[in-house]
Amino acid sequence: MPDVPDYSFTRRHEGGVDLRAAWEAQGAEWIAWARKPGHDSYWRFHRDQFLEVVPEPGRRTLDLGCGEGRLSRDLRSLGHEVVGADVSPGAVEAAKTEDPSIPVIVAEAAALPFPSASFDLVAAFMSLQDVDDLHGSVTEASRVLEPGGRLCLAIVHPLNSAGEFEDLEADSRFVISGSYMEPSFYEDELARDGLRIVFTSAHRPLADYASALFGAGFVIDRLREPTEPLQDDAPDRRKRWHRVPLFLHIRAVKLPQSSSR
Repeated sequence: MPDVPDYSFTRRHEGGVDLRAAWEAQGAEWIAWARKPGHDSYWRFHRDQFLEVVPEPGRRTLDLGCGEGRLSRDLRSLGHEVVGADVSPGAVEAAKTEDPSIPVIVAEAAALPFPSASFDLVAAFMSLQDVDDLHGSVTEASRVLEPGGRLCLAIVHPLNSAGEFEDLEADSRFVISGSYMEPSFYEDELARDGLRIVFTSAHRPLADYASALFGAGFVIDRLREPTEPLQDDAPDRRKRWHRVPLFLHIRAVKLPQSSSR
């Protein structure tokens, strides 16, 4: 790999995108990026804030869009009986290799091969902005949950995916040059510490996620908007993100009267 700057970031807005194919093309790069300790926001702060909205271990937990398995392994360490599912065969193989004790299968989020009411918790950590069928995926999460079960999700905050800062200064203006309300696709190309990756995702307004949840019989009982932790010695490019949310964490409960589809 050629020399890469310590940090660089480029965002491009795209037309129609096959999200499944885009992520499969970046599979090896994602595994390297995700597994470098302290590299990704997961290791710096994101995991710990997400786990605060995750309930105590119950009967069975589905890690939906598990990728290479880092959240599955952390949930297992906390006492969850975890099953992982991801659409990428490469990611599933990497997860199985890292921890063969956690069952992981290749599956579409919108067509899960599990019986109804198989789980009391579904964790969808940074996966729903990367699925082609949001409503189908949330409906399937509802189907495999028992009544009263919880769906805990983390996504790129829709404000984040709609706009960008003008420069790297701590007081840089955050600008939405297109439409927040219209769904679209975008690519973020990042390089850091010798690694490079392209994140391809869908921007959807918050109302789309809420509509998917309510339509599948969920009510939201917790919502958080994590920002970059404020640290005096952090570079300005990270201090910017203390003013604008990076992520959105939602915990939703499946209503007892919801039918399993």
